[in-house]
Amino acid sequence: MVLVVGCTQSDGQQEQQKKEWALALHGGAGAISEDRPDSVKQAYFDDLDEALTIGEDILADGGSAEDAVEKVINYLEDNPRFNAGKGAVFTHDGEHELDAAFMVGNTREAGTVTGVKTVKNPITLARKVMETSEHVMFATEGAERYADKVGVERVDQEYFYTESRYEALQRALDQEEEGDGKQSSLIPEEDKTALYADGEKYGTVGAVAVDKDGQIVAGTSTGGMTNKKFGRVGDVPIIGSGTYASDVVAVSMTGWGEKIMRAVSGHTVSSYMKYKPASLEEAGDYLLQEVLNPGEAGMIAVDKYGNIYTDMNTNGMFRGSSDSEGNREVAIWD
Repeated sequence: MVLVVGCTQSDGQQEQQKKEWALALHGGAGAISEDRPDSVKQAYFDDLDEALTIGEDILADGGSAEDAVEKVINYLEDNPRFNAGKGAVFTHDGEHELDAAFMVGNTREAGTVTGVKTVKNPITLARKVMETSEHVMFATEGAERYADKVGVERVDQEYFYTESRYEALQRALDQEEEGDGKQSSLIPEEDKTALYADGEKYGTVGAVAVDKDGQIVAGTSTGGMTNKKFGRVGDVPIIGSGTYASDVVAVSMTGWGEKIMRAVSGHTVSSYMKYKPASLEEAGDYLLQEVLNPGEAGMIAVDKYGNIYTDMNTNGMFRGSSDSEGNREVAIWD
């Protein structure tokens, strides 16, 4: 164990024992219905538990936070229950456009991709961008060309199709036609209780981790919003917004991307911790309770000591967390 002393931090961080490792993940936040069948709820709990186990095994065996974050997100991308990879939502044009970001806080190295249509696991491509390119972000066809260059698997659009996501698009298009033509993917005030568990509105997957060597890593992957308009880019691939890691904290956001971007959410949490100074809990609460409005977002984060934060200002968030001291949780609602 390594003793870490922070003389300028708030009372909760003046002297802390660093955990050997810590991990948190999310599978989206929003107005998640508790009225769904028990079998459906249990399936989500089982999936979150399996994803958490994948990351735990890597970190407990001395593996890197980079590997833990990527493999956890790979599992969620391959799982059609979540809005990333297989099971991604449909755009207005009836396609799938995927975004992802990967960042290591200790070095501030980062890689992101946006608008990819044929990459099976966008988080893997984002990590490759970080590790093998002089650039940070690749978009659309250029990102797919880079996937070929670095050997990341490509698939047809049909791979991402699920019936429930297609039906969600049809409902969104019907609502848009009945309304004033405004983009229905941007949730109006009166519709913030839309049934996220059906994949209609919110959804993203992400993971954050700190390993035995003190590396702090954040990753996020998403299919975006149902009925999102042509060329729309959300918060996930924007470093500092939906995905961010610094030398003090790693953050992955989920929720209404436009709101998360406007708050520069990930960087806001890091700066609040570093310059106020404040604990991770204080910074997370500041973002969700004072900067963002109710119903807009969920957040997972881990700081350099291994403290974990998983909270939301929505009524639910698919999430899990674990650390080297045996603390472990899988949850959806409060």
